[in-house]
Amino acid sequence: MTPDDSAPEGEASLADEPEVRQALAEADRASVASVVSGHPSSPLAWAELADLADSEGHSIEAFAYAAVAVDLAREQLAASGWQQGQPVPWRDEPNRAYLRALDAQRRAALALGLDDRAARLADELASADAEAPGRIASEFTPTQLMPIVASAAVITPATEFEARTGEPLAEPIAAVDAAGED
Repeated sequence: MTPDDSAPEGEASLADEPEVRQALAEADRASVASVVSGHPSSPLAWAELADLADSEGHSIEAFAYAAVAVDLAREQLAASGWQQGQPVPWRDEPNRAYLRALDAQRRAALALGLDDRAARLADELASADAEAPGRIASEFTPTQLMPIVASAAVITPATEFEARTGEPLAEPIAAVDAAGED
């Protein structure tokens, strides 16, 4: 983050991680863990791994990865003077790692039946930035985060259905105008 890009006074911000963003942009689903290994103190890398685990239905792993991302982000924010409960604005892109991790941990907590914890995480997310839950839901669903790369060995043809081909669909018939024939 440059001085010109800094958050307004009183608002906390995580450090920008361009090398992590680049590594994640170049990674496929199978190599996200190696990005985390290469950048173990990165909240962004851990948040990405949490979202990936969530998208694959691995709630326990998603919860654990998100908890690491949240803890790392809180440590970095606290080092810059932030205290829990203070704003962490979504508009500052590096902060999205923390906000996404809170939401990933909340989703995993719900899936695991940890309703009280999920509610506390939802409250923390809303107090950090009231717009973040909606932004995450619309802009950062887990399937949007990583390109889906499947090998031919993973894709198996359906056995219960038979593929059928037939005549192409006929052109739609134009509607008769209001004064037209019955």
